[in-house]
Amino acid sequence: MKKRNFLKSAAAAAIAVSALGLSSAGAIAQEVTLRMHQFLPPQANVPAEILIPWAEQVGEASGGRIKVEVFSAMSLGGTPPQLIDQARDGVVDIVWTLPGYTPGRFPSVEVFELPFTMTNAEATSRAYWDLFKSDMEESQFQGLKILAAWVHGPGVIHAKGEGIRKLEDMQGKKLRGPTRVINGMLAELGAEPVGMPVPAIPEALSKGVIDGTVIPWEVTPALKIAELVDTHTEFGGDTALYTAAFVLAMNKAKYDSMPDDLKGILDEATGAEFSAYAGKTMEAFDAPSRKIAEATDNEIVQIEGEELQRWKDASQKVVDNWYGEMEAKGIDGKALHAKAKELIDNYTK
Repeated sequence: MKKRNFLKSAAAAAIAVSALGLSSAGAIAQEVTLRMHQFLPPQANVPAEILIPWAEQVGEASGGRIKVEVFSAMSLGGTPPQLIDQARDGVVDIVWTLPGYTPGRFPSVEVFELPFTMTNAEATSRAYWDLFKSDMEESQFQGLKILAAWVHGPGVIHAKGEGIRKLEDMQGKKLRGPTRVINGMLAELGAEPVGMPVPAIPEALSKGVIDGTVIPWEVTPALKIAELVDTHTEFGGDTALYTAAFVLAMNKAKYDSMPDDLKGILDEATGAEFSAYAGKTMEAFDAPSRKIAEATDNEIVQIEGEELQRWKDASQKVVDNWYGEMEAKGIDGKALHAKAKELIDNYTK
C-alpha cells in the first residue's frame, strides 16, 4: 500500500523551509525528541503503515528538529493497560493505545464500541474525532494532548472447533474481548468474556485459556490467528458487530513545552484527517489479511438475515445498560449515542 504524506505538502514545506532557514541564519532552533510507546510488534500493520511513517514524516517536516522514536511491543516496560498513564505521567511522550484498556476512565469513548453502531472505519473515525472535540476533550483527558482518535474495521469472531455459526453457539464459549463494553456484549450474547490485550491472544489460544477471540482481520497475520483457530465469523448488514476505539495520546506538559512552530507541525500532522486516514488504513488491511485465512482449511462463516437480527436483538440490552451506566456518571448516554450515530451516518459514503 502506498504510504500517504500525512502533512499537507504546502504547509509542511513552508514550515520546514522556515525551520531550516532559522538554522542557516545561525539562530538557535530548539530540537525535540519524543518517545512513542505502543503494544504491537513493529511489523504489524499499525506501526509499520501508520505510526512509523507518521514519525518519519513529522521529522522531515520539521527539518529534523522533531525526532519521534517509536518503541514497539512494550519494549520500554509495563503492560498495554499502563500506556495511557505512561503518557499522562511523562514516563514516555506519546502512546498509541485503547482508552478501553482502563475501564471507567474514559466512559464517553465507549459509545463507539456499542454493538451495531459503526459502519466503516473511516466514517466512524471522523465521527469519533468530532465527538471527542465536542464532548470528551475537556472532561475526560486531563494531562493528555490527544493527537488522533480512530477505530478499526468491523470486528470478527475467530474461534476453535466448530466455531460460532448461530447465536446459541456463543453459550459457554470463552472469548477474549478488548474492553469493558465489548466484554459486556460477549457476556450478553452468552459467552464467557476474558479480558486481555492483543499481545496475549496467541498464547491464550494455544494453551486453551480461551476458545476464541474478537479482533479485526487486519491484525490477524501478525498474531498468526489463522493457524490457531478453525472458523472466522463475520456479520453482514450496514453496521458491524463491534469496533474498538484507539487514541494517539501525548503528554500535555511535553506538548505545551514545545516551540509554537513545532506544535504547528504536530497539529498539522494529526487531528481529523490523520484520524480518518488511520482508521481507513487499518480497515484497508482487512482484505489481504482475510485472504490468508481463505488460503487455509479454515471456514469463514457469514451471519446474515434473520440470524443477524437475532444478534442485534440480543445485544440491545448492552446498549440499554450502557445508557443507565452513563446516567449514573452524569452523562446523557442516549443523546451521546444518537449524536455519534448521526455523525457516523453523515460521514458514511
